[in-house]
This record gives sequence, structure tokens and C-alpha cells, in this order.
Amino acid sequence: MITQTSCTVFAQNLLKGLENFNTGTSYTYKIPLYNANANLNNTTASYTSINEVTGSGYTAGGNVLTITTVPTGDTTNNIAYISFAPVNWYSASFTTRGALIYNATTNAAVCVLNFGSDKSPSNNTFTITFPSATSTSAIITVS
Repeated sequence: MITQTSCTVFAQNLLKGLENFNTGTSYTYKIPLYNANANLNNTTASYTSINEVTGSGYTAGGNVLTITTVPTGDTTNNIAYISFAPVNWYSASFTTRGALIYNATTNAAVCVLNFGSDKSPSNNTFTITFPSATSTSAIITVS
């Protein structure tokens, strides 16, 4: 079962100073895709290849994410947030139900995404477009 959530280890790593979303740092964040048999939730601690998608157009470990909004703060709502550019898998033929954003430098999990249903591109481009970068809609927020 894939439960959309932030991962507890992410909050712990933030407090330990082990995450860095500033552009130009040595940290790399990636997004692998998973099938409906994956067990991903708030207790997911790190990247796993168990039930990761296989198929054309897909490479194990997922694609690199590009940060489009560096950590930004909303002092009115006491929330900080970031966002990513859309990520694409080209000539894709696979079935996916969700994804995991993780720190590829440390393998630590950040958050789990559930697509709500299986998505099955057939030799097409599969794209994940992230929500707007605002304090109420960004994919990653911290309050």
C-alpha cells in the first residue's frame, strides 16, 4: 500500500541538518516510481528497489529532481516550502501507482506520492508535474 505522506526520517534529518535543498549544493534528490504492491508510508526510511517499476524508459533509482523554488518562507502562515520542475520518463512503457522522493546522496526518504490509480504509459512520455510553489500547495512544506 502506498500512503501519500512525508517520511518521519525526513523530519529527523532536517533537525539534524542532514538535508539541503539549496541549489548548487552537493545534495541530489531523485524520484523513483513504484507499482501498486509497494509498501511506502511515513515509516519508509530510505530508497528501496522493492516493487520499483521496471520497463522501457525507466532506470532503477529514478530520475534526478531539479529544484525550481529554493527554500522559501511564508511568515504569515509560518510555513517554508520548495518545489521541483516537472520530471519526465521518455518512451515509457510501465505501470506505476506512486513515487518516493529521496535524498540520493544519503538514500534517506523525504516523502511518498500516491497517484490514486495505476498510470500506464505505452511508449509515451510519462510526466510528473508538481503543484505550484506556494505555502498552501507546494509538494514539500515544513511548518
